Amino acid sequence: MKYTFTKISLFILLAIVLASCNATKRVPKEDFLLTDNTITVDGEKITDQRFYNFLYQQPNTKVAGSPFRLYIYNWARPNIDSILAAQRAKNDVRRNFWTRLLSRKQVEAFRKFKKDFNSGVKKTGEPPTIVNEILTKKSANRLAKFYINNGYFNTEVDYSIKKDSNQRATVHYNVVRHQPYLLDSIVPIIASPVADSIYEAHKNASFLKKDDNYQKINLDRERLRIEKLFRNNGLYHFESDRIRVRVDSNETGHKANLEYFIDNRKETVGDSILDFPFKVHKVSEININTDYSFANKDKAYADSISADGYTFYVYDELNYRTNAITDIIPLKPGSIYRDIDKTQTLTRLSRLNTFKYPSISYQEDPKDSTGTNLIANIRLTPLEKYKFRADFDVSTSNIQDIGIAGFGSLLIRNIFKGAETLEISARGNIGASDDAANDSDSFFNISEIGLNANLVFPRIFFPVNTSKLIPAEWQPNTRFNLGVSIQQNIGLDKQSFAGGLSYNWTPSATNTFTFDLLDIQYVRNLNANNYFNIYRNSYDDLNTLAASNINNVNPDYFEDGNNSPELIIPNGADSFINDVENGIVPGFNDSQVSEINAIRERQNRLIEDNLIFALNLTYTYNNRENLYDDAFSRLRTRIELAGNALSLASNLINAPKNEDNNSRILGVVFSQYAKTEIDYTKHWDLGHENILAIRAFGGLAIPYGNANSIPFTRSFFAGGSNDNRAWRAYELGPGSSGAPNEFNEANMKLALNVEHRFELLGPFEGAFFLDAGNIWNVFDNVEDTNSQFRGFSSLSDLALGSGFGLRLDFDFFLVRFDVGFKTYDPAFETGNRWFREYNFANAVYNIGINYPF
Repeated sequence: MKYTFTKISLFILLAIVLASCNATKRVPKEDFLLTDNTITVDGEKITDQRFYNFLYQQPNTKVAGSPFRLYIYNWARPNIDSILAAQRAKNDVRRNFWTRLLSRKQVEAFRKFKKDFNSGVKKTGEPPTIVNEILTKKSANRLAKFYINNGYFNTEVDYSIKKDSNQRATVHYNVVRHQPYLLDSIVPIIASPVADSIYEAHKNASFLKKDDNYQKINLDRERLRIEKLFRNNGLYHFESDRIRVRVDSNETGHKANLEYFIDNRKETVGDSILDFPFKVHKVSEININTDYSFANKDKAYADSISADGYTFYVYDELNYRTNAITDIIPLKPGSIYRDIDKTQTLTRLSRLNTFKYPSISYQEDPKDSTGTNLIANIRLTPLEKYKFRADFDVSTSNIQDIGIAGFGSLLIRNIFKGAETLEISARGNIGASDDAANDSDSFFNISEIGLNANLVFPRIFFPVNTSKLIPAEWQPNTRFNLGVSIQQNIGLDKQSFAGGLSYNWTPSATNTFTFDLLDIQYVRNLNANNYFNIYRNSYDDLNTLAASNINNVNPDYFEDGNNSPELIIPNGADSFINDVENGIVPGFNDSQVSEINAIRERQNRLIEDNLIFALNLTYTYNNRENLYDDAFSRLRTRIELAGNALSLASNLINAPKNEDNNSRILGVVFSQYAKTEIDYTKHWDLGHENILAIRAFGGLAIPYGNANSIPFTRSFFAGGSNDNRAWRAYELGPGSSGAPNEFNEANMKLALNVEHRFELLGPFEGAFFLDAGNIWNVFDNVEDTNSQFRGFSSLSDLALGSGFGLRLDFDFFLVRFDVGFKTYDPAFETGNRWFREYNFANAVYNIGINYPF
């Protein structure tokens, strides 16, 4: 009751503060504040924000229904210079007092501070949008022009301004379109026979169709289509300004007749301007300079090499195999000129990560009497061969009280003279922790070190020719990677080895494929005896069960605890579990035995060594055009299969098995499973710096064959700053089990996130969000029914978090602070899950870099 009263009081206080803000404080008496725009088209109200973007004046930006930035602007003094000057002239006694007490310099500094602070408030705020009838009329004309450009040539637009006594006004625009005009005759008149024949061969692709609505945008599209068509079919000199369009709609019965003219190329010869019909040009020579720089541009070449019709020129020596460059570019000697070849050549050369700012220029071949041959000159400036990068930081976490970490990498370009790149990196960390697995006298008692190597080939590296399946224009590359990491006194002291062979290709600007032919991971736990020191929840549950039946448990398994006997780690805990499994500890019921067995099963799964041999295919669709595109969608799907090759090999060599009849390779039970993921993101631009973003995720991993569960590293978890922000990472689920472990994971996941982002103040942005999701166990050996997915009824276990966030945009990256509240918590009993811990005391505070999705 106390907390409810406090919330209501704060809400009332906030309402009073907002009500006290006068939005028209800085609006001159004879003017009116614009509070809303409405548009109706043929009597129907328009809600599509695109149409409101045509208007020159918009109401002040609102946050949660209130124009906060306008209120901030109103707090500033409008004429601070004159106010300060008047104060100086009026208060001589006060000024003299402060000058004697401080100094004239300090007094002037304080006056400057007041002026700068006032200016800062005004810049942070937003001035009132005052209704301007001139701009209103221009907005009406802009709306009319839009509909005229879409075939409604007789459109009429009028407006009305509704003013009230509180200096507020709304503007209503009324659009009457009348009957649209349809395309009738479409007549191209092309002067050049070559251009005319190219057009006729591709005219079915035209954007202009008889009986379609007249739309200016289709005229622009057709103009662009013709330009691309001609310039990709050899017409090197063609430009879009050669296309002229004439539209006739007079007395045509709402029909629009089109004629578009494509004139010959004009060129000044002496004092005359002559017409030259377009010709199909061919690229007769391709010259490539691989060590171009501004410093040596006027020097003579030291050498030249001809290969496959290309000529390489160098100022020093040729450091690249010629086919490493010629094989990846579409520009070929003897081919007709095509703009697309130039564009793709530049793109592929840039993606090599070997050259900076590749450029291509063309010149007419002076030896050609027909005037149809071109010489292409490609200039390549090498990036530095070696690039070293190092980072250093000091941090603290729940694992270490203080840690010092270092990272270094060396990038070597063109290592085999084929534009390959090799990156070798190392990372190391030493830290101090009171929870270290082994006590020592040293202050720094935990450490981790890792080494990684990545080698990238700018082509498909495979024993069979794959050019027909994955052509060069898809910009394929091959990546080999190796990595190893070693931990000491951290958790179970893992040693891990990773290796892989992957292929990447991009069929189009929006589609990308990654195929991991080999994805190898080996994890070895050196300190399995430390398990119950790490997973304290499991230990506490086990200890409680043992203490509840202490008279029947071997007393040697216990040691004196703080308030009661506790199982000795590891021997006492492990021996107690073994006794229960062997049935020599009476006094436990079936439910308690099952719980102890579940603790042992999880222990075995987390301490066992993992061997994963997987292959996977990832497809990504992303139609975002650039970093400033706020309306886009992205889809990522992934399929992974693990253990099939090892299963076949173990059968062929009759590999040994363990007590659970699982095959071992090199003494390790290998994992076998199928896993799939789908991740979809959609952003809508709502206008006025408002973005609506959603993300949907689904994942399922099914063990089979040689495995009963999924390796921890390949499982799903819920919670965290990029997932459900009302729960910390690994603290949600599985299902309605209530996160019984320190690191809760499962083999199935569903998630849905919705976020509304809006401009707040200057570089600050705000957000409101809803996060739903959970993880479950399915088709594995987990027997807890609260953790299992049982069909549609389990959707009631979807957790719901809600909250708000603040973002600080630094242009090149964004810092994010989110507060998440548990709105619907499946850990509680059915019927009692809503708003159980919906308060700041139980909120989760997240800090992240960049947007969560």
